[in-house]
Amino acid sequence: MSATIHETAIVDPGAVVGPTTRIWHWVHVSAGAVIGDGCSLGQGVFVGNDVQIGNNVKIQNNVSVYDAVTLEDDVFCGPSMVFTNVYNPRSSVSRKAEYRRTLVRKGATLGANSTIVCGVVIGSHAFVGAGAVVNRDVPDFALMLGVPARHAGWMSRHGERLVFTDGRATCAATGEKYVLRDGLCALAAEVVP
Repeated sequence: MSATIHETAIVDPGAVVGPTTRIWHWVHVSAGAVIGDGCSLGQGVFVGNDVQIGNNVKIQNNVSVYDAVTLEDDVFCGPSMVFTNVYNPRSSVSRKAEYRRTLVRKGATLGANSTIVCGVVIGSHAFVGAGAVVNRDVPDFALMLGVPARHAGWMSRHGERLVFTDGRATCAATGEKYVLRDGLCALAAEVVP
C-alpha cells in the first residue's frame, strides 16, 4: 500500500511518508519531514523540514507542525492547536539558529486550540485540554488545563480521568491499574514494588 495524498496537497520531494498515511486537502509537507505509518493529516496542515512524526498520529485541521518538533506514536493534535519553535520571536531578528526542540511523547493528546510553547516535553499519555497554554514540561498521564496550563489531575492511556484513593486508581474503561508515587502517575504493572 502507499500513502493517500489528496490532489490539492503538496508533498515536497525528499519527504518520507509512511504507507497507509492519509494526507488531506491543502496540506503542505516539507522536504525534510519524516511521517510514519497510519497517520492522518487534516485539511490545511503544514509540516516543516525538521519534523519527525511517528506512527498512527492524528493531526486535525489547521495545525502547523514547525521545525524542531517531534511527535511520537499515537499522538493526537486537536483542531487549530499551535506549536512554536522560537521563544522570543521578532520579525526583524533572525532566530533560526535558536529553535527550541519540542517533544511530544507516545499517546499524548493536545486539545483543540491549545498552544505548546517551544522547548518542552509533553509526557506519555498526557492530556492537554482545549485552549490550554503549555510553557513547561508535562509529566506522563498528566491532565493540564488553563492559561498558563496547570496540573489538574491524571488521565489513563484510554483517555479517562483517574480518581486516586490511597495512591491507586483504576481506569473506568479498561480496568488498567495506576499508582501515584513521588507525585507522579504510572501504570501499576510497570512499577517495581
